[in-house]
Amino acid sequence: MQTRRDFLSTTFTSTAAVLAASALPTSLFAQQKSNVLFIAVDDLNDWIGCLGGHPDSVTPNLDRLAARSTLFTRAYCNAPACNPSRGSLVTGKLPTTTGVYENAHSFRQQDPDAVTLMQHFMGNGYYVAGRGKITRQGRPADVVSYHDYVPQGQDPMPSNPPLNGFSQSRFDWGPIDVPVEEMDDWKVVQWGKEMLRKKHDKFFFLACGLYRPHLPWYVPRKYFDLYPPDEITLPNIDENDLDDVPPIGRSFVARRDDHKNVTETDNWRRAVAGYLACIRFADDMIGELLDALDNSSYADNTMIVLWGDHGWHLGEKLHWRKFALWEEATRVPLMISAPGMAPNRCDRTVSLVDLYPTFIDICDLPQRDGLDGVSLKPLMEQPDREWDRPALTTHIRGNHSVRSERWRYIRYSDGTEELYDHENDSLEWTNLAGRTQYKDIIAAHAAWIPKVEAPTAKPLRRE
Repeated sequence: MQTRRDFLSTTFTSTAAVLAASALPTSLFAQQKSNVLFIAVDDLNDWIGCLGGHPDSVTPNLDRLAARSTLFTRAYCNAPACNPSRGSLVTGKLPTTTGVYENAHSFRQQDPDAVTLMQHFMGNGYYVAGRGKITRQGRPADVVSYHDYVPQGQDPMPSNPPLNGFSQSRFDWGPIDVPVEEMDDWKVVQWGKEMLRKKHDKFFFLACGLYRPHLPWYVPRKYFDLYPPDEITLPNIDENDLDDVPPIGRSFVARRDDHKNVTETDNWRRAVAGYLACIRFADDMIGELLDALDNSSYADNTMIVLWGDHGWHLGEKLHWRKFALWEEATRVPLMISAPGMAPNRCDRTVSLVDLYPTFIDICDLPQRDGLDGVSLKPLMEQPDREWDRPALTTHIRGNHSVRSERWRYIRYSDGTEELYDHENDSLEWTNLAGRTQYKDIIAAHAAWIPKVEAPTAKPLRRE
């Protein structure tokens, strides 16, 4: 089985990308203002074709978008949970700056005067509209960030009890016998297509938030039919993987005991099939958006940015869901297609907090003070340039991961540590933190952890 990180040693062979790279001078990219199609995909890990994360995954539309984009192969979230990750992206500030560490927190409550990425576009002449999950469901819609916004709706649910008997946090999967047109993601995409058909008298920023593959993994039956459980490839795991993990790291796994529940009920293959089915559904929705853009009058002057808010474990390190600091929970798809810019593959380490300053650079917006990320435009122009910035991910105050191109360093709030060498241990099975020969590597990575961390935000006030 090809592991989720084997892709790093392969060559990006898209003919379209090669031809485009030879035909388009990067200088065209420098000053071109453009529209924006901003696509958020919830809980999508690296199980997509262009990232090589799972051999059974089929994602033709994500792959064709990657072939016309700069594909960032080492992109990471700044928090492995929906709300703090999305809040960090749209404010351009790390959780350690805002105090928004968990799903119960609100960046708008913490900082009522925050100027989100969308507001910055609004303040500079763009029409900004959104539908679906951009910031976290359950938080009040940040309506000040849009001229027009349609919140996330509800998908059909089975009329019977949970399909696999797991009721906790909607931890369930299975086919539902409804037409695709009843899925809320389909409605988000139809809204996006209609917006792309309209005549706009100013530049626009359209945000489309897709919910799948978030739990529960319910999509129409035709998607499950593509993934018979008996033919599914399971993730490669080590049953003793947690033996060298500090107690806090193990506690993130033990909170729900998901892996035990899944394996003892013979649901592992069914669960993986459910996740893959939802990815395939999301890929179809993305394809409809791309087709609508390509057939619109905005095809040549629209920047496309697609991102996932965090990764997802499906048994790796005996863990499920996100809510951890390892590779599977933190690595995300990120691709940026900009008018006049040749497609590329970039293996440098970046994170989602870098998107705010990147938009500023590409769309020629005024600079903003106080952003924690840096623009990725230089990497889009020269993907192999020197780049010394690792990605910082924080899960609950005091727990951090620092991911460089070769290493992942984790430090928990009690000072315990993990260190993994991705050159020799891409699945993070061997914790090297206790070995003295790695003390300099640990020190170099620990230097990127903020010396001062914002206090934890108060839980969201319910009006």
